[in-house]
Amino acid sequence: MINLKKAATVGLLSLMVAFSLTPAKPVSADTAVEGINDPTIAPYFEAIKGKKIGYVPFSMSFDLAKGWLAGMQIQAKELGYEIIVRDPNWNTDVGVQAMDQLINSKPDIIVLQNPDLQSYAKLLKRGTEAGIKFISVNIKSAYPSYYIGEEWQLNGMAEAQYIVDKCGKDSGRSGKVAIVQGILTSAASAYQIRGVTEVFSKHPEIQVVSNQSANWDAGKAHDITQTVLQQHPDLCGVIGFWDGMDIGAGSAVKEAHMEDKVFVVSSGGGNKEAACDRLEDGTYSAYFSYDVRGQARDINNMIRILLQTNPAPDAPKFTLPTRGEMLTKENIKPGSCWTMDDFK
Repeated sequence: MINLKKAATVGLLSLMVAFSLTPAKPVSADTAVEGINDPTIAPYFEAIKGKKIGYVPFSMSFDLAKGWLAGMQIQAKELGYEIIVRDPNWNTDVGVQAMDQLINSKPDIIVLQNPDLQSYAKLLKRGTEAGIKFISVNIKSAYPSYYIGEEWQLNGMAEAQYIVDKCGKDSGRSGKVAIVQGILTSAASAYQIRGVTEVFSKHPEIQVVSNQSANWDAGKAHDITQTVLQQHPDLCGVIGFWDGMDIGAGSAVKEAHMEDKVFVVSSGGGNKEAACDRLEDGTYSAYFSYDVRGQARDINNMIRILLQTNPAPDAPKFTLPTRGEMLTKENIKPGSCWTMDDFK
């Protein structure tokens, strides 16, 4: 895995050697200052330094939340602002309390994951009207906020098309497919299932024999998939909606020794252990990655934009969609997946 900070340092030193450059010596008192002073630099730092950013993910126990925070902390340290972390630990009620307390403390921005479309909607409305900017990451709310993350409908379409290519017309396979959703009221499920069914509606040879919710739980995904395999031993594909849950589905297929017959496709943030390693060991046949490294960069960019522009509460909210990539065992390469070392 490439260490981005080390690579940048090596590249800079190489340029200095190539051009016979040496670090600048201190300017003596009688040396005139040359060039034009950039008038935009000071206002940039002044707009950002000392600000407070709240952070409320689902939980700090999983790779997405850890990666986003690690990327955010690098910029916060460089630019001199504070990140206040609140960990609901998968409990929506605790998340509501954490959001309420953060809003009362009036940070400049709150970066959050919405557990579903409605739970935080009223809180987002109250906070927005009070002048707080909200950046929703990967999961949208019914109340509009700035958004960076996965476009789940396109994710669903990509996963469905992969299954069509493997199980559809002229494949010689049954065309039977199981769908394992997350929480049905979550935007990640509601939008993703639309993309999946939109593709399948154009391919009548695909037969969805199971479409159930595992509530983002790997154990439930395992049990659902195990039962479907018993009922349909000629199953061709499984579409999962998140790697933290889908590892259960993939494990059920492997336990049945059917990994060469059943194509399991998942999606997630591209952590090496959750993605590339699971492609290598056959848990997944394909994996739609919305690389956390790029998402952390987009969160940081949005923080800098909002702190400098300070848009009014009723200003139109914009979106920075994440560009996904379908990974397979055949196309993964060094750098396709990330580890926490990438943020050091």
